[in-house]
Amino acid sequence: MPIIAIEEHWSMPDLTAALRALPYPDESLVFGEMEDNQECLEDLDAGRIAAMDAQGIDLSILALTPPATQPLPPGEALALSRAANDVAAAAVARNPARLRSMSTLPMSSPKDVPAELERAAGMGHVGTMVYGRSGDLFLDDPVYDDFFGVASELGQPVFIHPQLPSKAVRDASYRGFDPMTELALATFGWGWHMDTATAALRLILRGTFDRHPDLQIVLGHWGETLLFWLDRADSISRIAGLQRSVSDCIRSNFHITASGMLNPAHLRHALAVTSVDRLIFATDYPFQRPTKEEIRSFLGHFSSETERRKFSYGNAASLFGIDL
Repeated sequence: MPIIAIEEHWSMPDLTAALRALPYPDESLVFGEMEDNQECLEDLDAGRIAAMDAQGIDLSILALTPPATQPLPPGEALALSRAANDVAAAAVARNPARLRSMSTLPMSSPKDVPAELERAAGMGHVGTMVYGRSGDLFLDDPVYDDFFGVASELGQPVFIHPQLPSKAVRDASYRGFDPMTELALATFGWGWHMDTATAALRLILRGTFDRHPDLQIVLGHWGETLLFWLDRADSISRIAGLQRSVSDCIRSNFHITASGMLNPAHLRHALAVTSVDRLIFATDYPFQRPTKEEIRSFLGHFSSETERRKFSYGNAASLFGIDL
């Protein structure tokens, strides 16, 4: 049975250097420098394919590692987004049977985002990965509505990936420990996921899916907590004057990845609140590296071969337009 993994990260030295040169570099960049992560992130050729073979993954969808180009000034963000999209497209061209890619967009320059999405889609990128905030602009800001309209028209799924919470949020909620504990609490331990769930919920409450009913969003980490809080989130729907409830949008416009968190309890809950047609496999490489045996064991928790096929490759192939 084929396996498609959709959240497989990479990085580009020029972009890393630009991010490091910012007055206040994103502290989460340190995760890309731990152990052999940097080497793995930068390898889009033999090493990448060998890692996929070891895990039993047939096709990976590449996505630039956070924070991508979003913290950069507009001009630099545009130039490096275009460069990254060119590099990823070239990697796919070298290994078309094994790789696809999601584009990177210059979100700090909203006026340039739709055109770069169109250019990237024309190059073969099968979707795009963005973050919940660029500077002081939330993803649901009206300046991004044209972007969502174009994504919907082009059939380009939008993956909302976690990012480091803003300084104000970190100061209010994630301080008071040693620096690495603070960073862990603000990122993979808690903050990343709350921040991303809030971004997704804000998109729904802004009426984005009333205006763009065909728009498809992807969330990692089993829905970034939203699946576990739908009852309460639904109670906002009427107050916000939505045409459709929060839970209806989640079940109709959102796809959920495992992000390497192969926990049967998460799977059971996801199946209880949404359908198997909305669940997609991902490893979050190289930050999570489940073994081939762990992946096979997890697939055994699905109740039928049909469900396993949908999760392991069918849903991803349908959403991203991939022929295996």
